[in-house]
Amino acid sequence: MDSQEIRQRFLKFFEERGHKIVPSSSLVPTDPSVLLTTAGMQQFKPYFVGQKDPMADFGSKNTVSVQKSFRTSDIDEVGDETHLTYFEMLGNFSFGGYFKKEAIAYGYEFITKEMGLTIDYVSVFEGDAEVPADTESEEIWKSLGITKIEKFGRKDNFWGPTGAEGPCGPTTEIYVRGVEVWNIVFNEYYMKPDKSLEPLKQKGVDTGMGLDRLAVMVQDKKNVFETDLFEFIFKKIEENTPEKDQRSKRIIADHIRASVFMISDGIVPSNTDRGYILRRLIRRITHPDKSQIPIAETVIESYGNFYQELKTKKILILEEIKKEEDKFRETLYSGLKQFEKGVDPFILHTTYGFPFDLTKDLSRKAGKSIDEKDFEEKFKKHQEISRAGAEKKFGGHGIVEGDLTASSPEELKIKTRLHTATHLLNAALHKVLGDEVSQRGSDITVERTRFDFVFGRKLTDEEIKKVEDLVNEAILANYPVKIETMPLEEAKKSGALYFYKGNFPEMVKVYSIGPSLDSGSPSGRPFSREICGGPHVSSTGEIGRFKITKEESSSAGIRRIRATVE
Repeated sequence: MDSQEIRQRFLKFFEERGHKIVPSSSLVPTDPSVLLTTAGMQQFKPYFVGQKDPMADFGSKNTVSVQKSFRTSDIDEVGDETHLTYFEMLGNFSFGGYFKKEAIAYGYEFITKEMGLTIDYVSVFEGDAEVPADTESEEIWKSLGITKIEKFGRKDNFWGPTGAEGPCGPTTEIYVRGVEVWNIVFNEYYMKPDKSLEPLKQKGVDTGMGLDRLAVMVQDKKNVFETDLFEFIFKKIEENTPEKDQRSKRIIADHIRASVFMISDGIVPSNTDRGYILRRLIRRITHPDKSQIPIAETVIESYGNFYQELKTKKILILEEIKKEEDKFRETLYSGLKQFEKGVDPFILHTTYGFPFDLTKDLSRKAGKSIDEKDFEEKFKKHQEISRAGAEKKFGGHGIVEGDLTASSPEELKIKTRLHTATHLLNAALHKVLGDEVSQRGSDITVERTRFDFVFGRKLTDEEIKKVEDLVNEAILANYPVKIETMPLEEAKKSGALYFYKGNFPEMVKVYSIGPSLDSGSPSGRPFSREICGGPHVSSTGEIGRFKITKEESSSAGIRRIRATVE
């Protein structure tokens, strides 16, 4: 059974049981709490909370879809046998139409009869002080003949909202060959921003089953890259490049597939938001003298029958990939010069942005050996130092690091996240309100950041939301944080923000957050650039969810914002 048949059987199965087939929504979500569409339920969120009427829009309280999805959290893990960035999510949904009994019965029937698979075991929510154990699901499974039932807590069997708040509830999961293939969520609660729960007026069902993972089981393969979803892509990679490394081939396959779908949904490479993620994907697999265009064409051919938009936008997709490849090769050439000089692979990667996989490839061609273990150890140490900060203790009075003081390493980490978030806040205020904004002080505790700035009026709710959204978009883009040391006057001329009462030395540190100044940004500016003593996180993804809790007057002509990170 190939992937096309799996998709069609899934849709038909639920259509025959009263579900309306709804096309996949775009990878660009309408939900501002996420940068890219991460799950099938996102386009249906208004129906779960009663904001929209499913009968009016679909003629049914039940829907089914095959949703294009992308998760940025897995980018650095791609290359093993399981992790992907882009994937397809099979899902059935009910907005007050049916609940646990029907949802579990549908799952059991589809897996065992339609797909011909054997369920190893299932899991249910074991309960906690706030939410009772899901004994109802347990009894339903037993009535279907499934006796091996595992019970887990919040981490495994309770699905939270995709953003800061939203519908949520206990889950039951189906395992085949020891792998979770289907997650069935029973939306019974609404999670508020403070993480407290309140019962939903209308209960709902939200399920998700990755097509790639299901195909592994149905086609009896060892991993997703052996299924027909990647078969032709891998064949073209082997024709197009002499690359022998399995991990590198998997990265190319994943990233080019993801890039094709992102561009087809209107995303183009850039230095901000979704465009930066796309740029990162393409640049990671750009080769100095071999284009990935033939592989992109294979993705379009392989998926074009189900996703017609790939065929209609083929020329645009290929043009955008080629433009980005050509642009990045200029950076690669400067890295090649350093490679030829024998610069350490770790320095090549962290300073010149030269992919380590490319260093390995070029070294093999030159008959040179690379100490991969040495690189991995240095890179791991680099990450640890970046995340924790250079923690320094003085005379038992706590930790002093740059502009921050803390009583423990844990407190320093929290304050470091808040400190970096404050830079993003400062930059976002300038973007939304203009250069009338000028910092007049800040204060960071382990609970929150407080930022004072010149502005002549109260911010509107729309302005506050726009500032908050900009900061969270920068966080989700996982921008790198870079540091430069330069003369004070040069830093000011570069456009770096600074506190006008700051007592700065002749040489200052300038922290830039976002794409580098030489990465093709039309404005020549990163998201944030500021004179500061540090410390900061190594990349914005470490900050967590940013939330403005209050905007108020501090004094005449001075506004104050309080904010937290989670």
